Amino acid sequence: MKLEPFRLPRLYAIVDAGSFAGDKDCTRSVIRFASELVRGGIRLLQYRNKSRSPGGFEDPRQMLSQARELRRTVGKDVQLIMNDRADVCIAAGFDGVHLGQDDLSVEGARQILGPGKIIGYSTHNLEQIQAANEGSADYIALGPIFTTRSKFKADPVVGLEMLGRARRLTHKPLVAIGGITRKNCASVIQAGADAVAVISDLLGSPRKTAEEFLRILE
Repeated sequence: MKLEPFRLPRLYAIVDAGSFAGDKDCTRSVIRFASELVRGGIRLLQYRNKSRSPGGFEDPRQMLSQARELRRTVGKDVQLIMNDRADVCIAAGFDGVHLGQDDLSVEGARQILGPGKIIGYSTHNLEQIQAANEGSADYIALGPIFTTRSKFKADPVVGLEMLGRARRLTHKPLVAIGGITRKNCASVIQAGADAVAVISDLLGSPRKTAEEFLRILE
């Protein structure tokens, strides 16, 4: 069961399996990367896998296999969030799910997962923030704050000004995502975010970079 009220750590790391798709052993690379993040102090990880088979379909076997290995490896002291898939969240023993605008609804996921799981929800404008605030999501993500290369066909950049306006519209924990680095993360927190979600800037030296982020965000 999650603690009430749900509190986000300052750094929300995202493990994107697509970043390792070209590796000889993708699963091993994903697990090694996540393990280094945990050694660097990360306590909340989202697992995202948008990889496609040659036929253009998701590979649910790989997704579930990697998710279960992540759960086994990082232990219970790290909260794991599954991107999009409530079914994989349950099957892998994750702590929650993160949903996008085109995914299962928050209320639909809540019916599947029950009250004890964390549900996050992505937004890209103030109208979506207002709608998410009225629902049962435990936290709201807003982005992209800056230009990002981590998402194909990313939504328009929203910027720090909109982040500040979003902060005034919701009492829920607010995660900023999109193009966030060690150089700009402090400004994102100052603008009103409770946490920053990071993908690309963690890839090079995950343990060292996580430690640097956490020092900046203290």
